[in-house]
Amino acid sequence: MDCTPRSNLATYSGLFDHVRRLFAATPVARRRRYGPGRFSFNVAEGRCPTCEGEGFVMVELLFLPSVYAPCSSCQGSRYNAQTLEIEWRGKNVAQVLAMTVEEACEFFAGEENVMRSLSVLREIGVGYLRLGQPATELSGGEAQRIKLATELQRAQRGNTLYILDEPTSGLHPADADRLMRQLQGLVDAGNTVLVVEHDIRSIAQTDWVIDLGPGAGENGGRIIATGTPVEVSKAKSSRTAPYLGALFNKVVAAK
Repeated sequence: MDCTPRSNLATYSGLFDHVRRLFAATPVARRRRYGPGRFSFNVAEGRCPTCEGEGFVMVELLFLPSVYAPCSSCQGSRYNAQTLEIEWRGKNVAQVLAMTVEEACEFFAGEENVMRSLSVLREIGVGYLRLGQPATELSGGEAQRIKLATELQRAQRGNTLYILDEPTSGLHPADADRLMRQLQGLVDAGNTVLVVEHDIRSIAQTDWVIDLGPGAGENGGRIIATGTPVEVSKAKSSRTAPYLGALFNKVVAAK
């Protein structure tokens, strides 16, 4: 994912293309002959001329580092006034970009092309992110999950290797489980998914575990145990084994 303020969740996932077409198809936009490009903050005709679609301006301070402040012309919306006059279901394009994924799922209900992207984003646990959230504000795990959502929207042909580094980092256990189900879908489609993970719940849902150790950093790097999660949970030399075993025992007791 391009780590620039001009790249955000909506643009990277591809859903913004469909959103811009919806705005361009409104009666007022058609009357004014506004095409989808008008609703991109990267295009001169629709963006704010003061901040050039950035939403903020740099303020130089004497003897102090420069600071960034919301654009006084567009109030951070990124668009010029004429573009913001176009509304779809009572919202302009800047207000749509301010929505979270969860809010957008309700707002765009029934719009199949937009919901295809939104549904996947919600399923992988980023429903709390704003559509217009810049890539520079995303954590490494969030950026990974957005990249994954983009892949999940594509037709799966199999024979692809996906490598993810702690994709469940920061997720609620329920959201982590949803993400693991999406990864299993990639495997079921004939792909290979390699995940570096420390979350025991997630490790327990994998097909095969390679446990490295015996410690961290300079004390690691050796293969301690390999096998299914159940097999690794019984490895006496593994520090991961007791935690996996406790989880499996808890599941059995719950049944």
